[in-house]
Amino acid sequence: MSRYFTEEHEWIDVEGDTATIGITDYAQEQLGDVVFVEVPDEGTEVAKGKEAAVVESVKAASDVYAPIGGTVTEGNSALEDDPALVNSSPEEDGWFFRLTIADRSELEGLMDEKAYKAFVDTLD
Repeated sequence: MSRYFTEEHEWIDVEGDTATIGITDYAQEQLGDVVFVEVPDEGTEVAKGKEAAVVESVKAASDVYAPIGGTVTEGNSALEDDPALVNSSPEEDGWFFRLTIADRSELEGLMDEKAYKAFVDTLD
């Protein structure tokens, strides 16, 4: 499995033709306590760079963008009952949605973990 990151602080795990997407630990720290998450429905077509989900915290509401395009196969229903999973396990159990990758070439240009860490270090 390969993990990629975006400058919008999403992470993407790729396994075969399936991608799992969530927000990074850095992003959840910036948001504060997450109180609501809206994930896309199964079958939704998402395009790279377009809004795919919504996350609301005590500080703000933010869109979560699709880092790559594809067809949503599953939204994380656990977030409906426990949106705080985004805070407690942002890069594991707090994933937002899974999709079937439409175009693997869209993974090009995304950051690996080392590059993302260097990017975040420039923000502080």
